[in-house]
Amino acid sequence: MSRCATVREDYSGDGDAWRFFPHDQARSRTYRWGEDGLAGVSDNHQRLCVSLALWNGKDMILKERLYGLTNHEGNHGEDVKELYYYLDNTPTHSYMKYLYKYPQAAFPYDQLVKESTSRSRVQPEYELIDTGIFNEDKYFDVFIEYAKDGQDVDDVLIKITAHNRGPQEAPIHLIPQFWFRNTWAWFPEGEVKVPSLQKKGDLVIEADHDTLGKRWVHFEAIAGVGPDLIFTNNETNEKKLYNNANKCPYVKDAFHEYVVNGNQEAINQKDHQGTKAAGVYKFEKVPAGGKVEIRVRLNKSPPGAAVLPGVKGQAAAVPGVVAAEFERIIQERIKESDDFYNQLALKGLAPDLRLIERQALAGMLWSKQFYHFDQRSWRKGDPIGPPPPPERMNMRNKEWKHMYVDDILSMPDKWEYPFFAAWDMAFHTIPLSLIDPTFAKKQLDLLTREWYMHPSGQIPAYEWNFSDVNPPVHAWATLQVYKTEERLYGSTDDLFLERVFQKLLLNFTWWVNRKDTEGNNVFEGGFLGLDNIGLFNRSEPLPNGATLRQADGTSWMAFFSLTMLHIALELAKKNVAYEDIASKFLEHFFHISDAMTYHSGSEEKSLWDSGDKFFYDSISWPGGHTQRLKTRSLVGLIPLFSTLALDPEYVDLFPGFKKRLNWLLTHREKHRPARVFKKEDTKENGSIFLALVDQTMLREVLKRLLDENEFLSPFGIRSLSKYHKDQPLSMWMNGQEFRVDYLPAESDSGMFGGNSNWRGPIWLPTNYLLVNSLKRFHYFYGPNFKVECPTGSGIMKNLEEVAWEIEIRLVKLVGQNKQGRRAANGGNDKTDKDPFFKDLVLFYEYFDAESGKGLGASHQTGWTGLLAVLVHQVGTMCTQS
Repeated sequence: MSRCATVREDYSGDGDAWRFFPHDQARSRTYRWGEDGLAGVSDNHQRLCVSLALWNGKDMILKERLYGLTNHEGNHGEDVKELYYYLDNTPTHSYMKYLYKYPQAAFPYDQLVKESTSRSRVQPEYELIDTGIFNEDKYFDVFIEYAKDGQDVDDVLIKITAHNRGPQEAPIHLIPQFWFRNTWAWFPEGEVKVPSLQKKGDLVIEADHDTLGKRWVHFEAIAGVGPDLIFTNNETNEKKLYNNANKCPYVKDAFHEYVVNGNQEAINQKDHQGTKAAGVYKFEKVPAGGKVEIRVRLNKSPPGAAVLPGVKGQAAAVPGVVAAEFERIIQERIKESDDFYNQLALKGLAPDLRLIERQALAGMLWSKQFYHFDQRSWRKGDPIGPPPPPERMNMRNKEWKHMYVDDILSMPDKWEYPFFAAWDMAFHTIPLSLIDPTFAKKQLDLLTREWYMHPSGQIPAYEWNFSDVNPPVHAWATLQVYKTEERLYGSTDDLFLERVFQKLLLNFTWWVNRKDTEGNNVFEGGFLGLDNIGLFNRSEPLPNGATLRQADGTSWMAFFSLTMLHIALELAKKNVAYEDIASKFLEHFFHISDAMTYHSGSEEKSLWDSGDKFFYDSISWPGGHTQRLKTRSLVGLIPLFSTLALDPEYVDLFPGFKKRLNWLLTHREKHRPARVFKKEDTKENGSIFLALVDQTMLREVLKRLLDENEFLSPFGIRSLSKYHKDQPLSMWMNGQEFRVDYLPAESDSGMFGGNSNWRGPIWLPTNYLLVNSLKRFHYFYGPNFKVECPTGSGIMKNLEEVAWEIEIRLVKLVGQNKQGRRAANGGNDKTDKDPFFKDLVLFYEYFDAESGKGLGASHQTGWTGLLAVLVHQVGTMCTQS
């Protein structure tokens, strides 16, 4: 479960979700669309929710959820200010482990806000660890484990262990919470039956839900500690927030009032029931270096009964929680998880890289989230809250009236980005396909279903603006997942491939109709996921009526065309009709590749600069004048992504396509710039290669790509060449300067919220696409095609070796070096050297191109989870440096 301030919970007139639903209201205000909580889990429709609350006796707020700064408070936008880690998880969630580091001093809410708001964009972010609150180790390591009984997947064991890492004894409250997401308040007519949680003895709570059925929560008894079973309702405290009368006396923030403020009247002590319940375990003194633990069990067994193994329907009286049995089951699940990840890891993989791979994949699985959104209901507003202002009806996402989502989705980061993002999700499916191809396929299928995809064929971009435009990588991810399953499991899911392909035909048509505005196969696209990479905000109209010819927009469409061609050929193995569609995409590729050269009046121009040997965007002014925007960025590298090798034995499988291919090569390709390259005098004679660059162009681009003073960083490929450190690009228009400087870390502007930066840092998704394209070039050109790597080093490598070099550098972002440091930790002694920190890995959104320090969202095991794939591919080649 995630944080509160999302678009779905925003009913403001200005679209400012952060101010409309701040953290300070989260404990008192009922969510409509999704719940949050520490180490939270729920059923697949988020009816019954489970999470942990904590109190150290000093905090002014009961710790029920993660805290972070809003977009207005953080000097680089929204940012979570907590230390928590996803340690383990299996595809079936048979075992899950989460760590939260809980300070023993009062949480420094005001200090974090005051210091962060005073910092400029060029200063580093002020993190929780910078406050000194973890000095002298005065904190608890709180581990939360979930394990399923091997005989019953609905029998969930919950173990919470708190280690006092400090030098003195300290108190802690451990409060496992259970509640129903409020689905009834939105129907004043009483259409939905209100569920209940009710006390059934000193150690049991009965949960009863109309569609989920009955469940029982069994608590472990600890003398003098707990549990103290408490109850309230998951209802908004309207008296506190709006000065209205509460609809019931017991409201959402009752546990905060009871535990922190000692308000006995806040909880339901009369009936001991409600829609939110908890068991309070109060440990007055946890010794220095000591630990305490509690056990809770959620299952379908009523108190005093448990099903005997192998005897259907028979029951025998047993206590609710038996420590020995509890530990046996948990240890079984841990062993199964160990076996699973040991089998996945490469033989001979170093222990640290095994840890990285496992934590990356655990993060991917922890980042699965129930996502609910009904656009029509959302636009109307909540019946129990203040009516939304009329101007809201003309705000974001008004064109997406068909959207109705009620699914488990992969989130980029459950705190900072607790919503699906189309191109992020495409990359999520690559590491997910290693461990759970079924879930990976489901993600790709869902975004093309009719309740997601717009009737026009557009795939929704992300929650803040479904109509924005992300790079068209969905087809590529679909083919990658299809091929991964074939390679790992020896089977192909042709139904999945065909189902998604059919919908992607609609999406391709949308791109052609909507983003090729002049019908010349030059695609403007918009920001295309690269936020602030250019001189201008590419999602906004340009000054003076100018238009932008985007090298990346056109290249992405060439990439899309070749991927669709490849999928069509795979489907044509069993249905010859797809050969015609493959031929159609071949022609699309030819037309789009032609557009890399265009006409300005009577003059022929190209997005390839023959002087600089690089691809650039071009700006066109009213009247026909054009000008190249000479920014050396990822935009000029994306043309490398468009590649497809067609070997003769493969083409021979498709006689109709082969005939059309040969006709095109004979009658059309000779009249156009070469985009088809042939192998000669090799055993693969007759192979052809479809690409946007020839050998000469490839070598020239690679000179810059592999130059450590341009793109090649110690940790991967920079998003902007270091050349711009001393040679910034500047343009004046209408008295305003537009400028691009090399910024290896954070952004110095507020463009796109200021919480991301494509003007220098290392980003995993584009690096991953790049190394994959280099491997495809290597497949065609072979081991004798070599380039200098790094440029100027005198070391010659073939393109596969170049790809490996980049992948190894990327792994160094999180891998320990000889000094025991992880670059992503930014040189922090605590996180690098402390025995309780050094084996904990965070997977950041992007990374400082010079130091490797992690930046942006700290738990973006979405696309940064690609590091698990890189470890899986080159981990045994990695050495400490």
